[in-house]
Parts: sequence; C-alpha cells; structure tokens
Amino acid sequence: MGEYVQLGDVRTYYEVDGAGDPLVLLHPGGCDSRTVEAVVPGLAARFRVYRPDRRGHGRTPDVPGPITYELMARDTIAFLETVVGGPAHLVGHSDGAPTALTAAILRPDLVSGLVLAAGVFHHTGWAPGAIDLPPDVVEWFTGYHGDVSPDGPDRFPALYAKLHRMQSEEPTFAEKDLAGYPGPTLVMVGDDEDEIPIEHTLAMRGALPRSQLAVVPGTGHGLISDKPDLCAYLITDFLGSPA
Repeated sequence: MGEYVQLGDVRTYYEVDGAGDPLVLLHPGGCDSRTVEAVVPGLAARFRVYRPDRRGHGRTPDVPGPITYELMARDTIAFLETVVGGPAHLVGHSDGAPTALTAAILRPDLVSGLVLAAGVFHHTGWAPGAIDLPPDVVEWFTGYHGDVSPDGPDRFPALYAKLHRMQSEEPTFAEKDLAGYPGPTLVMVGDDEDEIPIEHTLAMRGALPRSQLAVVPGTGHGLISDKPDLCAYLITDFLGSPA
C-alpha cells in the first residue's frame, strides 16, 4: 500500500518494501515506480527500498511550470530528509539516473552510494532521435499514465512535452563536474544499448572518482526491468561492498 508525503508543492506518492539500509529507487521518465517493481524483491532482501513517483509521474500529480532535473533532484533531497530521515543509496534508471546524479552532486552527504543505469550526464549523450517518441508509443504511454494519474486519463502528452524540453536541454554537466560526488558509483548499461552511445557511458564512468562499470548482457536501455534478478544482484553486491 502506498503513501503520500507533501514535499514543498509536490504531493509525492511512494511505496516502501523490505528492511535494511535505505535505498531510493528512481524510475525512468514518462512512466512511474510500477516500471521498476520487478527489481524490488531482489533489492528488498537486503535494503529498505523506497519507490517515489516523481512530480507529474504515476500517482504524483504535476504542478505548474517546467520539469527539470534539478527540481526533481531537490524533490529527491526533500524525500531523503523528510521520509528516509537521512542518507540513502540512490539507484536511478534512465531519467532517474541524471536525477540521482544531480541530487548526489548537490548533497553528497545524503547519498551513501550511487547507481546510474542507462543515464546521461549531458543531454548530448542521447543518440539522435532517442528522446522522440513515435505516435503509437505516445498513445501507449497515455493509457499507462492515465491508469493511475490523479491529473486525469489524457495528461501524458502534456507531461511528454515537458520531459522532451528537459531532455533536449538538460542535464548540462561537464565531465569535471562529476567529481562533485566523491562516493562510490556503479554505472550500468545493457550490452545492446541503442539510446546512449557507449562512449558517453564510458566518459561518465571515467569522470566519477570512485566508479565501476557493469555491462548487463542480453538487454538494452530497459535493463533494470528486463533483467531484474541480475541487476538486483549486481546492485546489492556493489552497494554491500563498494570500492
């Protein structure tokens, strides 16, 4: 059963599973925490797993104005302070990755360990056309989003417009900026990733001071949901004994 917490002007929905060290799992953009639920059992065996729906996503209503990675990172920081009550591991998938990275750079004291799966540190890291959804995919997301959104059944196109603007212009970290998070980081990528060129992922891994790289075989951009048991093992092994 999920709960709500008021974080500034955002009424944030979240779910909690398991016991142990706190871990906040940040879902991809355009969807919500349902997308990553397959990896929860493997993580909840070792961690207390928090799954918030970010502003405008899932069961969390949108608020007026643009959506930015910094706003979502600050929402995440508020979640850590208000709900978790202190530092936690952050695991971000796709849009959840730059959200987690931004939060870690802004407040490294609140991030015990960081996992970035299929994410970018600069918007030029996306392959050409990767953020452009075809009409049939927008239609599918509209129904998926509308099944739970408190904003109504047809609000996804408005959310998509906000996200597309954000993904086209953000994030804007330079490689040197990534040194702002000195903690342990696991960079994860599928071996069939076609949305983010491997050169960008390797640059991210190289720029983070205490980082490791995990290439998940037989999967692509959706690695967390496609290979949940393997990803849960890799995440648990890394965060349980970070380099």
